[in-house]
Amino acid sequence: MKVALGGTFDPVHDGHRALFERAFDLGDVTVGLTSDELAPKTRDEDRHVRTFEQRRRDLDAELADFAEKFDREYEIRKLTEPTGIATESQFDYLIVSPETETGGRRINEIRRENGDDPLEIEVVDHVYADDGEIISSTRIVRGEIDEHGNLTPDRDGRPKRETET
Repeated sequence: MKVALGGTFDPVHDGHRALFERAFDLGDVTVGLTSDELAPKTRDEDRHVRTFEQRRRDLDAELADFAEKFDREYEIRKLTEPTGIATESQFDYLIVSPETETGGRRINEIRRENGDDPLEIEVVDHVYADDGEIISSTRIVRGEIDEHGNLTPDRDGRPKRETET
């Protein structure tokens, strides 16, 4: 089976790893990584996004581990539009998060318009941080949590979320 997923992956965290785990469980994986031009447009808020090459290097290291574990092939391709690579006919599955499920349905509409079969959409649930909130790259960049969802301590050693007013 051929599996597609996409994102900005800045930085990679355990929520992304859950997506990768499911993707490699299903088949060979192609990851669409947002271009430098597209990445800021996919963010809910204005924050710095590392360059495509920096993100690609980190993503490649993560995917190599999963590929070895599952004995699968993978490739990383640059995404220049939100519907990305998944509209291409060779894919069987699309891995999405709850936030991107609607986009997955839109991709299937485009595939039908192009005469291609729809993808099987696999929704992978969120991974939660120690505080019960969703692990996200934005929270990591803000310094609230680390890539595994552990709360980042303030100067006094207390989790930041507990000391905020």
